[in-house]
Amino acid sequence: MKDIYTSVTICIIAALEQGVPPWIRPWQTGSDTPGNLVTNKPYRGINVLMLNVAMMTNRFTDCRWLTFRQATEIGARIRKGEHGTQIVFYQLRNKKDGVIGAADAVTVVRGIPIMKCFTVFNAGQLESVPERFAQCIGRTWLPIDCAEQLLSCSGAAISHGGRRAYYMPVDDTIQLPPVASFSRPDDYYATALHELCHWTGHQSRLNRVQGRVNGKAAYAFEELVAEIGAAFLCAHCGLPARLEHASYVSSWLDALKSDKRLIFVAASAAQKAADYVLEQATRANVDSN
Repeated sequence: MKDIYTSVTICIIAALEQGVPPWIRPWQTGSDTPGNLVTNKPYRGINVLMLNVAMMTNRFTDCRWLTFRQATEIGARIRKGEHGTQIVFYQLRNKKDGVIGAADAVTVVRGIPIMKCFTVFNAGQLESVPERFAQCIGRTWLPIDCAEQLLSCSGAAISHGGRRAYYMPVDDTIQLPPVASFSRPDDYYATALHELCHWTGHQSRLNRVQGRVNGKAAYAFEELVAEIGAAFLCAHCGLPARLEHASYVSSWLDALKSDKRLIFVAASAAQKAADYVLEQATRANVDSN
């Protein structure tokens, strides 16, 4: 099977070298996160980046995707000559481990994640589609209100003042410039959500350990996680994401070129960071009702 790690990494590197990080979409569409046209479920992790690359490359304006089988099942037709986009998913394969030398034989079954690939097509590649799938479902909340809720429900200690935005692990606090110093509210919330993703890595929360990287590279990796995680949160709220630390792009390129699995690790960590923030907001809303 084709090395999916290599092919995905090549796509990500190409996008970065063109100055367009694939977690930041430089366009506006009717929806914000790539999702399945039939099930309405959003794609996650590395698949978000891959589908964003495909949208930028092909100038698609619809964030919805589906498989060939799904297209057939709903009576849609894929336009002749169109090519699909490869994405991945993990499937658990059970493996039995025996305990050697035990008086009573014990068999332990472990789930081994196996990565598989499949192909999806964009809604813009369909020649015909049933009326019920023709329109994107619009959001029912205001972007700024949503972002503010994520910040307030997180419980993070956030202070305002100075000219820099950063997270201090020692104090477990987020420092942001005054809101008035940002030219637009969107910029303030994109920055705040970036720092909030750093905040999720604290040992009392996700306890994010770098593992594959050390030293200065660890800082670059953590910035990559926060960049992608903040983009996921901005997409959830309907806010335009922004590149907070362009100075790390060269470091990311070097790291990606030397480790074909790194972007998968970073995207997975970013998804966990975004999920943590969203879960905090959901829990707070449940408790208040």
